[in-house]
Amino acid sequence: MRPIVITTFLSLDGVMEAPGGGDHPHAGWTFKDVAFEEAAYEVKGREMGEASALMFGRQSYDEFAPVWPSMEEFATYNAMPKYVVSTTMSGDTAPWGDGQVEVLHSLDDVAALKETDGGEIHVHGSANLAQSLARAGLVDRYTLLVFPLLLGSGKRLFADGDKTKLTLVEHAAYANGITLQRYDVVR
Repeated sequence: MRPIVITTFLSLDGVMEAPGGGDHPHAGWTFKDVAFEEAAYEVKGREMGEASALMFGRQSYDEFAPVWPSMEEFATYNAMPKYVVSTTMSGDTAPWGDGQVEVLHSLDDVAALKETDGGEIHVHGSANLAQSLARAGLVDRYTLLVFPLLLGSGKRLFADGDKTKLTLVEHAAYANGITLQRYDVVR
């Protein structure tokens, strides 16, 4: 079985919206509001080696697909299989640079993919997808870089009403106030 890992930047109040830019009133908060500390991002380099595939929700796919294929620092990610989960996209594939991503049309399709051979599937961004995967019991791990900010509004990683027991498997704190928190979902 392939583990699904939700990996994201998160404010202390759980907001994950627009960490690098976008329309949110505090867009770009990871870079504008917290001093850069290289050590805090080391986990992102490790994740490239741990991931065997990427999965996105429709909105994150629409934002990442035009940008990531041209970014040299994402060459490893761009070379691996990618999936977009969408009930509104037609067809079985969608463009990604010179390649394609496979379209999964339901959480049943995600569950079937999870049962195949292969390594970790990482979900970047994709708040709605992350919440749907959690409700369906398909998430195996959360990798969170938590920033010392309260944003007050925006898309949150964790939906109201979801209760999940977690086991802390790795943590670290950095001089700029960011904390790394990696949790496995307890089944």
